[in-house]
Amino acid sequence: MDIPAKVIDDLNRSARDASRHAYAPYSSFPVGAAVLADDGSIYAGANVENASYGLSMCAERNAIFQAVARGARRIRAVAVYAPTATVTTPCGACRQVIAEFGADVLVVCTADNDAVEQRYLIGELLPQAFGPAKL
Repeated sequence: MDIPAKVIDDLNRSARDASRHAYAPYSSFPVGAAVLADDGSIYAGANVENASYGLSMCAERNAIFQAVARGARRIRAVAVYAPTATVTTPCGACRQVIAEFGADVLVVCTADNDAVEQRYLIGELLPQAFGPAKL
């Protein structure tokens, strides 16, 4: 998938900015994510934790749900930022949700060191995903 470098930079910046709004009092692990919708719009989200841990929401799903709530139905890319020395990839639940919106979604993971960036297609992170075609 060919996404211009400037758009990837904008996604990464949006993800980093979103992490500043995370509510992470239990893990102290603020994550930000940004989604590039098919129409070029960017939507961001942060992780929101809850004392009942299972009710917490990851940044990636938060960003995707923001996009969907505003009408997006296809996603071209997801950027994930965590304040770590190495990149953090989406959890399994987030991988499944990402795959729902496109089998060829680009996942870009960044960390505190701007030189550290990893790119994956969602199919690499979630091979043999369950999706609408399986129903």
